[in-house]
Amino acid sequence: MSDERVRALRGATTLDHDDRDHLIERTQELMAAVFARNELVEDDLISIVFTATDDIHAAFPAEAAREAGITHVPLLCARELEIDGGIRRCVRILVHAYTRRTPRELRHVYLHEARQLRTDLPE
Repeated sequence: MSDERVRALRGATTLDHDDRDHLIERTQELMAAVFARNELVEDDLISIVFTATDDIHAAFPAEAAREAGITHVPLLCARELEIDGGIRRCVRILVHAYTRRTPRELRHVYLHEARQLRTDLPE
């Protein structure tokens, strides 16, 4: 029996401005960091859920995954809760994947202004 398990990985990034190319670039940067830090390849992926704050209108974050060549993985976009004092122009991801890593070995990724969401994690 394989020691692979289904695990969930979190990550977030922020945009400097609401622009399609910038959103694609920052979302791809986030996905690449999550995949690299956790040694994931596309075949390990089960699904990815993206959320975006209400101030993002330029594109769906899932477009970044499709443009990066992720074509067989189910993707879903949703709105993030609008909370007083929350981070502006924030894209979050929840990646479901098969991995041999234990929960303590997983490396969640928070980039740019989203680092403040998880100051307990290493960069």
